[in-house]
Amino acid sequence: MVKVEFLGPIGKAPVEIDARTLADVAKVLKEDPEIAKWLEQSAVAVNDTMVNSLDFPLKDGDRVSLLPPVCGG
Repeated sequence: MVKVEFLGPIGKAPVEIDARTLADVAKVLKEDPEIAKWLEQSAVAVNDTMVNSLDFPLKDGDRVSLLPPVCGG
């Protein structure tokens, strides 16, 4: 199981997902319309390291963070 965190304005509680890659995580998250709208525009980090590939392998206990775009000064 991996823990998925939703940062910033996404405003959802963390969830645990049985996933072997980020593609598996994306498939599950796309089922929730509130989260699905953030997927295309958010950056993704695994254990605090930014990643760009849905093929990125995950292992039990990993933490996936969705980082939506934010503005600020």
